[in-house]
Amino acid sequence: MALNHAGTVELRTGRLLLRRLREDDAEQMYENWAADPEVTKFLTWEPHRDVAETRAYLAGVAASYERPDSYHWGIELEGVLIGTIGVVKLEAEDLACFVGYCMGRKWWGRGIMAEALIAVERFLFEEVAFNRIAAVHDGRNPNSGRVMRKAGMALEGVLRQSRLAKDGALSDTACYAILREEWKTRHG
Repeated sequence: MALNHAGTVELRTGRLLLRRLREDDAEQMYENWAADPEVTKFLTWEPHRDVAETRAYLAGVAASYERPDSYHWGIELEGVLIGTIGVVKLEAEDLACFVGYCMGRKWWGRGIMAEALIAVERFLFEEVAFNRIAAVHDGRNPNSGRVMRKAGMALEGVLRQSRLAKDGALSDTACYAILREEWKTRHG
């Protein structure tokens, strides 16, 4: 078995457009989430210091789109870029990947990220032929786990004090995943 890499293609849901990020997204990304310390509190990266840092990040993402195994979407709601979602770790030989996501605070709690994650799962299972999609979150951020469960992922375990977080705390890592057969059972 092999993966059918298709790259970051446009995906649509009832409310969302998932699309390739562009360098001209820098201002929206910076303002809507990348500079917000509350958004990045439990993530591995620090808030962006300025729009130039966001622009440089987006240039790197744009360059990655030349590879067919690059999956990194901007999440757009009503014409506004509000977050990102994508494959953060690829284990092609095992037909598996890890996804990660982040979204501006203004849009939290509205089911948007779960909707985006379901769309990404559909694409990665049906088009790319992954067998397993996993995600992890800092144990102090249960809302991220709620997103994963809404998207059909099951908690596989908690790695206790497995990560020295950027705030200096030893934090747990909650591990979730969904298998292609589980996806098919849920979504036909």
